[in-house]
Amino acid sequence: MKRFNSQLKKYWILAIAGFIFTVVSLIPVRLAIAYHQAPQPQAFFILGGGIEREKLTAELAQWYPSLEIWVSSGSSSKDIRKTFQAAGVSLTRVHIDNNAVDTVTNFTSLVNKFKLHHIQHVFLVTSSFHMPRAKAIATIIFGSQGIAFTPVSVPTINSPESQLHILRDCVRALIWVFTGYTGAELKNTRIDSPL
Repeated sequence: MKRFNSQLKKYWILAIAGFIFTVVSLIPVRLAIAYHQAPQPQAFFILGGGIEREKLTAELAQWYPSLEIWVSSGSSSKDIRKTFQAAGVSLTRVHIDNNAVDTVTNFTSLVNKFKLHHIQHVFLVTSSFHMPRAKAIATIIFGSQGIAFTPVSVPTINSPESQLHILRDCVRALIWVFTGYTGAELKNTRIDSPL
């Protein structure tokens, strides 16, 4: 009986590993299809974190007047509107979503809206120090959903984020792909807090 349980456990582990490998290996295929079907970006996607990101996008939006602009938990809605108005960008193009609480949820909170609007390719706008992590998360979350991205970095003097930080969020992104859960709720829970 012990040998049977041991064999069964091995098969389950192999099956789960095979499933994870299959899903993860499909991400590059889905990205390639998205790039083929939509070779040019169809919208701007700004990761919140600084008015400089909105300002750069407002400048670029003048060159791409048909693209919608999606801002995920950025500056205050009032400041965002002022920035785009000052650049002469119609506010009907600007969509502000304040549901995200971190970089992983920047992506997960808007991926379904992009799919609903048939957006398969976005300009991904964030600061240069933040771009490696943003691209890693985008590859997993957007790639798993068939959404391609073209990075647009806002120059900064900050040093790049740590590899550990990137790895942590990649793991969270993979967990979201398999479960729909981001773990963001845990950020507000302290280990030593009373129940």
